[in-house]
Amino acid sequence: MSERIEAVELRAALVRLRRGSGLPVVFGGLVQEGGLPLRIAELHGAVTPALRGLTISPGNGLGGKCLALARPCAVTDYPVARHITHEYDLPVSAEGLRSVIAVPVVVRRQVRGVLYGALRDALPLGERVFDAAVAAARDVEQALAVRDEVNRLVEPAEAPGPSWEEVRHAYGELRALAPRVEDAELRARLLAVCGRLESAAGVPAPVAGVTLTPRETDVLAAVASGATNAAAAQRLGLRPETVKGYLRSAMRKLGAHTRLEAVVAARRAGALP
Repeated sequence: MSERIEAVELRAALVRLRRGSGLPVVFGGLVQEGGLPLRIAELHGAVTPALRGLTISPGNGLGGKCLALARPCAVTDYPVARHITHEYDLPVSAEGLRSVIAVPVVVRRQVRGVLYGALRDALPLGERVFDAAVAAARDVEQALAVRDEVNRLVEPAEAPGPSWEEVRHAYGELRALAPRVEDAELRARLLAVCGRLESAAGVPAPVAGVTLTPRETDVLAAVASGATNAAAAQRLGLRPETVKGYLRSAMRKLGAHTRLEAVVAARRAGALP
């Protein structure tokens, strides 16, 4: 998954966490390619830059404990908490954080990131906060898992270069953008560019009997990029229930039982790059 797509999913999950939990500060990051340490890349509600770019090592601080144990961890008063180490007290204190929760993003038993939520008061974090944090982490896990599996199943024997992934990403963005363009001529030009990207990607001729509507194709293109139903709805300007409806329709046409099977079947049928 490209860093750009990862950043979009992480940002969307943190926005949902902040809304669902009521916490004033949320932040997080993903483990970098090659197993490099996690780096805090997204913050919402912060009043200082102290946490941005902070590298978290396994075992260090609350996030490092979460990384090492692969389970949610929380403290009621970070500066004096006894069950964590205190390598990051300076940036945490600079932001004025007291009660903090850290939840891991785990895909196939591997921790791929950590989402944090925090209060500036030393107050217990209730079930609502815990549930919202876990749900946000699950959204990111789903997006990463779908993206990983799609790439594994559809990559040709000779692995393509980065340009192949860029073609897919550009195609998904254009398919999502085209229906929202009111100018008919510009919309037609965007769809023509989609056709050129399909050709560049070497998409085979469509299989007889499989015809997806433009909206079904839009939804599958979003899913193929790793987007959750909620993220796809936001990207396409639709309601989540509407996205689910288009996805169910496409799955039925393609004889697929899961989102992943639908994406793979659509690509094999030539309906999606």
